[in-house]
Amino acid sequence: MSTPAPQDKSRIAFTYVGFRFFWLTTLLVSFAVQIMSVSIAWQIYDVTGNAFLLGLVGLCLFLPALLLILVTGLTADRLNRRFIMAICLGVELVCAMGFLVFVNAEAHEVWPIFGILIVLGTARAFWGPAAQSLAPNLVPPEALSNAITVNASAWQFAAIMGPAAGGLLYGLGPAVPFATAGVLLLAAAISVLLIPKPAQRESHQATSLETMLAGFRYIFSNKVVLGAISLDMFAVLMGGAVALLPVYTKDILHAGPQELGLLRAAPGIGAIVMALFLTRFPIRNHAGKILFLFVGLFGAFTVVFGLSSTVWISIPALALVGASDMVSVTIRETIMQLWTPEEVRGRVNAVNSVFIGASNELGEFRAGTVAHLIGPVPAVALGGLGAIAVAVIWSQVFPALREQKTLDKKMA
Repeated sequence: MSTPAPQDKSRIAFTYVGFRFFWLTTLLVSFAVQIMSVSIAWQIYDVTGNAFLLGLVGLCLFLPALLLILVTGLTADRLNRRFIMAICLGVELVCAMGFLVFVNAEAHEVWPIFGILIVLGTARAFWGPAAQSLAPNLVPPEALSNAITVNASAWQFAAIMGPAAGGLLYGLGPAVPFATAGVLLLAAAISVLLIPKPAQRESHQATSLETMLAGFRYIFSNKVVLGAISLDMFAVLMGGAVALLPVYTKDILHAGPQELGLLRAAPGIGAIVMALFLTRFPIRNHAGKILFLFVGLFGAFTVVFGLSSTVWISIPALALVGASDMVSVTIRETIMQLWTPEEVRGRVNAVNSVFIGASNELGEFRAGTVAHLIGPVPAVALGGLGAIAVAVIWSQVFPALREQKTLDKKMA
């Protein structure tokens, strides 16, 4: 890592007006989603008292991305990505208003919520590939690493503040958070339409099964991209511990809801601090080796958290987990975007979005299942060791990724 030259503004993402509106859109949407997520979960549990139904929320949001994976990526490659995002935001706004009507009606059945969630998940499925593919069109390659870091800090900030805001707003009345989310989504739609038209090379291949599978074909033929995507999937699958935080807080740390809030916020705080560091000291050399080092550290700090029996060790450990993850996210996403041709970027990002969603969902399932069988401490500690093992194995299986030198351009 090295300090950028003070006069080199071309590497700073906020130099470009299109990215500034893109970042604002990310922040507004992330806040809206976090506010709605907390409020929906509370509403469902308040009406039914059934914890199992809370698990179905994530499933309803994830399944559309999985089922539509061949369509969402191709759409992002064929059509204007700004307008795809604007349409998705319009659908999400309608969903927010649907939730608002439902809570105002004080209904005692929750099945309409799940219907709305499926529509919301469908909009998010189209949003992901379009938004991820638009960022490289808004900044030059030398600013892409900074853009990914800064944009990630927006949703990390929302992940910290959004749930708290959602809880406070729900306390004012069940309709308040959904009305607030609607305002945020409307502002986000306006912001995305203010992004200047980017230089997007759209795919004009005839629609066929071959073109729909182009994203999979490219990923599996390019070892650098395959390594980057699969590294994230398996490391998070093994090292995820967020699902067990309530168990840790109550049974291991013998703490209460205030400490749980700090534990949930800690990874996001660590990620934001690291993002600020990376904007000042961007990664210039040995990007591949740094990637595997920080994936290993992600696993190591997970082990520290798993073995901790005091809040004041657990919170810093989780903050370091988030900081390590931010480094790996920045490197992986930058390498993937630079190595992926523009004409298939949407389809590749659609696959990446599903892989990320699968790793999060399956990671929680793995943690919960293993914790049920052998206890939460071994489940988290072994998961962290598994993430370290993934880093070591992947560094040997994907030498081209390990030897990647720079984030500014492809390795010669």
